[in-house]
Amino acid sequence: MMTNPAHDHGPLPRRARTRRLRSTAAGAGALALAASLTACTASAEADENGDGFFDTSTVHTISVDYDEADYQEMLDAFAETGDKDWIEATVTIDGEEYDDVGLRLKGNSSLRGLSGDGATADSDTDTDTDTDTDTAPQPDEGDGSVSADDPAGLPWLIRLDKYVDGQEHDGRADYVVRGNNSETSLNEAVALKVLELSDVQAEQASYARFSVNGSDEQLRLVLDLPDDDLWNEDNYPDEGITYKADSAGDWTYRGTDAADYVDAFEAEYDSTGGTDDEAYEPLIEFLDFVNNTTDEEFAEQLGDYLDVDAFARYLAAQDLVANQDDIDGPGNNAYLHYDVATGLMTVVAWDQNLSYGGLGGGGGFGGGRAGEGGMPPEGGPGDGTAPEGMEPPEGMEPPDGAELPENLDGADGGTQGGAGRGGGMAGGMGGDNALVTRFLADDDFAAAYESATQELTASVYESGDAQEYLDDLAAMLTDEASDLVDADTIASEADDLAAQLTGSTDQQTDPASSATS
Repeated sequence: MMTNPAHDHGPLPRRARTRRLRSTAAGAGALALAASLTACTASAEADENGDGFFDTSTVHTISVDYDEADYQEMLDAFAETGDKDWIEATVTIDGEEYDDVGLRLKGNSSLRGLSGDGATADSDTDTDTDTDTDTAPQPDEGDGSVSADDPAGLPWLIRLDKYVDGQEHDGRADYVVRGNNSETSLNEAVALKVLELSDVQAEQASYARFSVNGSDEQLRLVLDLPDDDLWNEDNYPDEGITYKADSAGDWTYRGTDAADYVDAFEAEYDSTGGTDDEAYEPLIEFLDFVNNTTDEEFAEQLGDYLDVDAFARYLAAQDLVANQDDIDGPGNNAYLHYDVATGLMTVVAWDQNLSYGGLGGGGGFGGGRAGEGGMPPEGGPGDGTAPEGMEPPEGMEPPDGAELPENLDGADGGTQGGAGRGGGMAGGMGGDNALVTRFLADDDFAAAYESATQELTASVYESGDAQEYLDDLAAMLTDEASDLVDADTIASEADDLAAQLTGSTDQQTDPASSATS
């Protein structure tokens, strides 16, 4: 195994996920603690009764109140520098009020409409004070249009324990208010259910009526977040470390110095008790193996570093939901979790709002990583091409010196596949993940992926489980949220999505006749 000699470096800055108890007067602190304990008790009772926040049988409510001057100052800072500063807010979730809550913008290219000339949104890593780093432009994240005049429509990160240690609701401190190209966000909600049915680690989701400073309510999909200590404690009770892949980073080996990896991966959670440098050691060893072993070593030893079966399911499930913005997509969307007991890495799925084509392009055009001969594996859904005349997502610009592939606009003869992909644009701008490329280049691992694709297609789609979940969501939204989204729109978006759950959209073509690369 190749290694680079270690070299001296200064200590890494403390990871931003460290919880900080805000300095307050003793009386204010006591009041906050009492409020927090009351809210925690209510949350625990809700969980025991099975009607907690991530119950998708109903639409929940979230209202946010903040000082307008703080909001404007936050917008000004973002427009000038791209920094996503925190502001304080009062947040009410299903009737439970929380004071001194942290609130900030969430996203990268989706926020471009808020930035001033020349400002680039900082990569959406979980920092207390975002650094002023320019990042390469990222493709449209599927968050739809945003406006500073419509804060209830912006993508937000709500952190209940940002300023009050231990403050949480229903076992979570972090709540992400998602954006979407569609009005219902059914594509992401169903995609997350498909991942769950595929036994792929991901987030929970729920619908909410969302309002800001007394505004009209909007229907929003709300997720929990793998940055959250409580999410990790719930999903990974044993010792481990969770890393977030940075949208502007990559999966290359950069030597043995932990400081060289902080702009590619953020160690969001660490229950090992080690130092910041030590937290990066498993990641460095893993990336060294992925990038520097021979093909024979990779084939024989990958199972000592990675949960191979889980990774095959992850790749297959991402193809089932036709998500072109996953681990090897332009957004580099993934988390990695390292389990100390097993010594294995597992990929955690993140950012599914472009699943099924984002519901914004009239059908999915992802699906199917390249198997032998560059074609999607037989039996996998989503073998289609992009709708005729489809343009690249807004903001999809190549890095300096690079060019967009010819015919990316979907003209005759064009392809939508990136390197090593059968359908989506992954492997293009910011894609080309070494782990995915080498995994699919190995006959045995590729066979495991193809087998997982076929098995999950049968168990998730052909069984009718995904369709049943979609039907339940559409009925619930029609009953409880048709004042927010027209019932005809709910039905139309559900119908568009239902067609893709059987792989029968008009945009899909026979694999033998679709051009892939």
